[in-house]
Amino acid sequence: MQRLLLTLWMLLSVWVSSMYAIDRIALRDSILKAVNGAQIPQRKISISQFGAKGDSATNCYRAFVKAMRYAQKNGPVRIVIPEGVWLVGGPIHLVSGVTLEISKNAKLMFTGQPKNYLPAVSTSWEGTLLWNYSPFIYGYGLHDVAIVGQGVIDGGTAAETFSEWSKCQGKDQNSSREWNHRGEPLEQRRMGAGHFLRPQLIQLYRCERVTLSSVYINRSPFWCIHMLQCKNVRLRGLRCKARLTNNDGIDIESSQGVLIEDIRFDNGDDNVAIKSGRDNDGWTMVGPSRDILIRLCRFKGLHGVVIGSEMSGGVENVIIENCTYAGYVKRGIFVKTNPDRGGYVRNLWVNNVRFGEVLDLFYVTSMYAGQGIGNNHFSTIENIHVDSLSARNVTGNALVLQGTPQRHIRNVSFSHIDVKQAARGVSFEFTEPVLVSDCFIGLKVKAPSVASESDRIFEKNDQ
Repeated sequence: MQRLLLTLWMLLSVWVSSMYAIDRIALRDSILKAVNGAQIPQRKISISQFGAKGDSATNCYRAFVKAMRYAQKNGPVRIVIPEGVWLVGGPIHLVSGVTLEISKNAKLMFTGQPKNYLPAVSTSWEGTLLWNYSPFIYGYGLHDVAIVGQGVIDGGTAAETFSEWSKCQGKDQNSSREWNHRGEPLEQRRMGAGHFLRPQLIQLYRCERVTLSSVYINRSPFWCIHMLQCKNVRLRGLRCKARLTNNDGIDIESSQGVLIEDIRFDNGDDNVAIKSGRDNDGWTMVGPSRDILIRLCRFKGLHGVVIGSEMSGGVENVIIENCTYAGYVKRGIFVKTNPDRGGYVRNLWVNNVRFGEVLDLFYVTSMYAGQGIGNNHFSTIENIHVDSLSARNVTGNALVLQGTPQRHIRNVSFSHIDVKQAARGVSFEFTEPVLVSDCFIGLKVKAPSVASESDRIFEKNDQ
């Protein structure tokens, strides 16, 4: 009977694994087919036609305002930023049908004091909807918007000024969370002048058919690229080097249908973060993030790919595949929530991903930062499948799953895990079931030796 049960279990495991493999491939192909991004217009005009000068001295802000007005009336159009350094002393607000093409050897550099990035716009800050300083490049309710080219977008002196606000943000951060928890009307959630919540470098909010391609991102006041409640988003060939405070590379929040491909990261916080609103806002006002494909990326920074902790609206159908590292990453793949968040994380696939040295390789926790332990908004975490994940050196933990007694993590599989060296191998808590196959944490074990006189078993001390 035991042999029969074992055989049935093995057959079931093979069937389950093959079923998920088919689902992953089908999901990947459906995302690739559906996510085509913006329609890039053929007609081009130069920003120089509106009075801008790439002389690293002239403030081109008014020229961009004029160019966007022109594009709104006469678009779709591609606005070309030629070679040179183009200073912008305020935010660029995009319009539907516009493509910003930043040419090779062109740099778009933001300057000016925080007051230049007012009036406040409708946005989100750490998962709470509110009004705040405008992101440096911003679009709301648009379609077919793109930023392309071989040039640079640099937060410049404006980013460095805003980044200092991290030391002063505590009171406003707490206020935003209080508004969230008591359901304060959005029109009354006003930050801006006299407050200290930093804006993002690029934020597109409720936009559809979006493309960002090939540009180099340098310095940001806060998160570098924030896709908030967007659909049909292609992010390809970007380079992020941003080492100021909280410089996440790409944040996907409550967005559906996203391709993140061939991105090289070197930023001071999460490389890719997937979110869906915080607490009450996530439960009542925003939707989930879903159908996201991350592939061919090179990670370097705090964490490679993170889901949470603001994920109260739910995250599902995420594939991370064929990625590697460009340098040190503290945590490779990190899923974080706690009993304040609620929501769910389900259907996550990690396939053929390599890291060098990390603190933690794969870490899933429902008890993030020890917060919310007395609360009862437990998150559902289920259907996580990891195949061909490796690291050279794990100084902390190789594989961690931390559920809660009230809500276990369910249906997890690990196969072909290869960790050359690890301080700690496996820690699974409040998790069921977990299927493990072909996992090597530390050196692969060779065939055991036969008994010999060298064992000297009778010379060992009794315990």
